Amino acid sequence: MDSKNSSNVKKIGVVGVGSFGTVIANMLAEKSKVMVYARKEEVVEEINRSHHSQGRNFNESIVATHDPEEICASCDVLFFMVPSSGFQEVVRTFSPYLHPYHLLIHGTKGLCLNLSPGESLETIQKIKRNQILTMSEVIQQETVAVRVGCLAGPNLSKELSQGQPAATVVASKYNEVILEGQRLLRSEKFQVYGNSDIIGVELSGVLKNIIAIASGALAGLGLGENAKGLLISRGMVEMVHLSNALGGSVKSVIGLAGIGDLVATCNSVDSRNFTVGYRLAKGDSLQKIQSEMEEVAEGINTIKIIKAFLSTTNLRAPITENLHRVLFEDLEIEEALQFLMKYPFNVDVDFV
Repeated sequence: MDSKNSSNVKKIGVVGVGSFGTVIANMLAEKSKVMVYARKEEVVEEINRSHHSQGRNFNESIVATHDPEEICASCDVLFFMVPSSGFQEVVRTFSPYLHPYHLLIHGTKGLCLNLSPGESLETIQKIKRNQILTMSEVIQQETVAVRVGCLAGPNLSKELSQGQPAATVVASKYNEVILEGQRLLRSEKFQVYGNSDIIGVELSGVLKNIIAIASGALAGLGLGENAKGLLISRGMVEMVHLSNALGGSVKSVIGLAGIGDLVATCNSVDSRNFTVGYRLAKGDSLQKIQSEMEEVAEGINTIKIIKAFLSTTNLRAPITENLHRVLFEDLEIEEALQFLMKYPFNVDVDFV
């Protein structure tokens, strides 16, 4: 049967079975046939045999594969739910099997670097915008896929898996991608908004992870809600300026993917980035925290990239800069927060 003529019976694909990938696969399975991709053969076998893997339950209708060609042939719509550290590699693995008719939506809140061979974040101190890639830019650079979108918003996996009410944003330059994302994901408990500013939405999800680390540190030091209110509002201003410098719009930062996600993540012990800050404030080393985390806290790498980007601009981003000093330059977290409390923010809001 010709693949394009059988689109009405096609499955929906989910690439990656971490906590968020599993939740999205289960949500999609309420309406559609779903196929998930996992790299490890034993994980695939476990899902297909027992509908369970790595402590996560899968809808009984979900089938798993470790063959990129199979999932690309079986699905016209693919959701990429892979950490940013492995995103480029996974997309390159899938690239030979992707066609212009595929529709791709990713849910990764991180950045990749577009560097020359032999270069790394450790070997270069300054990074320009054209060396930074959002995940949609990675997909467009590495594949022939045209219709690309992203998923962002206050979507803590634990709450979604419990069926708690929530909402998300599907962002894309293509209205067709937004409508398809809404059709597949929207339910009584899950609202799906659209946004045409895909870069702004991606950047909002990325940049809020930095502020979430700072919020965790605040909580770890036992500082109160007033201090958290200050941090979140200053953090949003910093996100606006950074997003603008990187090509995003103000409207995305003050929407669900920005301020919505920021508030959820800055108040949640279920957030990986919040947990990093909290544990740092309690005296754990970054190395220890990372070695004990099952999944990636994207904010750590984002701080490195944004700090290197700031070196090529005249922007100041005091929260990001001070967290970089805490994470990688041995500044005590108490000192960093004291500095931020005294930082001369003379104007409350300067971007409206």
